[in-house]
Amino acid sequence: MTTKVLELKQVLAQDGPAGYVSTTWDTYNGQRRGKLEQWGELRNYLFATDTTTTSNSTLPWKNTTTLPKLCQIRDNLHSNYISALFPNDKWLSWEAYDEESATHQKAHAVTSYMLNKARQSDLYSVISKALYDYIDYGNAFLTAKFVSKSKKMEDGTVVPEYIGPQAVRISPENIVFNPLAPSFDESWKIVRSQYGLGELLRMAQDNPEESFWKDVVDRREKIRNLMGGLSVDDFNKMVAYEVDGFGNMYEYFMGSVVEVLEFYGDFLDPETNELRNDRLITIVDRSVTVRDEQIPTWLGGTPIYHAGWRQRPDNVWCMGPLDNLVGLQYRIDHLENLKADAMDLTVHPPIAIIGDVEAFTWGPSEEIHLDEGGKVEVLNQNLNYIIQTNQDIQLLENKMELYAGAPREAMGIRTPGEKTAFEVQTLNNAAGRIFQEKVTSFELQLLEPVLNAMFETARRNLDGFDLIRTVDAEFGTQEFMSITREDITSNGKIRPVGARHFAQQAQDLQNLVGIFNSPIGQIISPHVSSVQMAEFLSNELNIRGYKIFQPNVAVREQQVTQGLANQAQEDLQASRTAPVPEGM
Repeated sequence: MTTKVLELKQVLAQDGPAGYVSTTWDTYNGQRRGKLEQWGELRNYLFATDTTTTSNSTLPWKNTTTLPKLCQIRDNLHSNYISALFPNDKWLSWEAYDEESATHQKAHAVTSYMLNKARQSDLYSVISKALYDYIDYGNAFLTAKFVSKSKKMEDGTVVPEYIGPQAVRISPENIVFNPLAPSFDESWKIVRSQYGLGELLRMAQDNPEESFWKDVVDRREKIRNLMGGLSVDDFNKMVAYEVDGFGNMYEYFMGSVVEVLEFYGDFLDPETNELRNDRLITIVDRSVTVRDEQIPTWLGGTPIYHAGWRQRPDNVWCMGPLDNLVGLQYRIDHLENLKADAMDLTVHPPIAIIGDVEAFTWGPSEEIHLDEGGKVEVLNQNLNYIIQTNQDIQLLENKMELYAGAPREAMGIRTPGEKTAFEVQTLNNAAGRIFQEKVTSFELQLLEPVLNAMFETARRNLDGFDLIRTVDAEFGTQEFMSITREDITSNGKIRPVGARHFAQQAQDLQNLVGIFNSPIGQIISPHVSSVQMAEFLSNELNIRGYKIFQPNVAVREQQVTQGLANQAQEDLQASRTAPVPEGM
């Protein structure tokens, strides 16, 4: 037994980086405990089906109805954000930094490769989850990695599933950093992950450079064998720390999930007091370092990117659009249940019994026997307050829409008053400025850098060639391209322009319609190219694949139609003048 205890203590002993990283995680995660509780309260309101699971449960109301206004605002913001980021298939562009990278062939190869990998890796779903983080937490985090997934068939044949870059979401609850740093990029980061033992074996199998995950699984099996003769109390005395979400360490090691802490940034070695820059340190079981290397990226810095909804002064953690609306949601539910209880009291009012009254049943056509001096009175309620409560609730809901930067026009509800089409568009543009600023910030702060990180990891890891499917922009036909590392090695930047193009498109169409509906349109009409105007509309409306607009196509089609009509007329005339056969 003594030998087992000593050997287990040696296995679980923390090395220098492991102890520092684990302690730093615990410290900074504990310091934001209040914020984690606020996020938990918001989550309870978002997914509540009644008030028993929210802070409204402390109120003494019989009714427990919740009006899901926060959830509706969340869905409204998300649907509008995702529609603005990906309004069409042309949401991505290539910005070259030199003449060689600006050629049509190079730009087509880069954009085709990235659009193809975005579809294959399901980037849409990852960005959708990041947008929910942007709304729920006010903070969204993404990173990028290169994935090489394959499936081995029974006959030994290896079939590739997906090879290429992939965006990865990091939950705001699973990352800590220095919130007082000048910016997120200048701070170290610690990311917490949880993997099953099978997942670790698969990761070691798919990537030979990460074979250390196999050692992690073997180590877990060794720890379990050593724990066989120990009780829970003996183990708890030996190991004093805990792992979030797993209870004590005995339960953690006996389970099948492994906690991984990954440190990114500049690391001050506690043993040598040496500063090591741009390090990636992976800690397993809060005790052992399985990887300590320089961050493998050509872009420099840490490949983790952050977008915040509302910036705080001197604090990297940002505020979300729903954070300061929880109180209004509490007020709405309070008024709704207060109104419901008041209506219940009106329909089923309390009664006052005065003097001697025989027992009776309260209901229609019931008899009540009263002695001399006896009396039964209904305590009537005032319905005016119930009507006022409905108005108050509607007012609060409208305010919440505006405070979140989601005007009601975004849901297709028009504000009162007669307006022309131009006035409606102008008002919508003005009312949506907060929304446009927030979605553009997400695009610039998070989507653009993670796309370039995906592009960088593809250039760094792509071996051989990759066959991708593209769609010809002019003819709408499918074609296949063989992409090599040289094809996508360029000096430039990937730029998502969905949100910015979305706003610019609406503005361009509005300005064009306004011009041609004014006297200026008649003045400049001799100088306007109808062919180029058709090309503009085809691009703006994203209907190029339908081939609706082609130079003089209507003239050719009318010519064909007229020719067929003339031929039909000639055939009809010939049939009328033809002699009737004898015997008919």
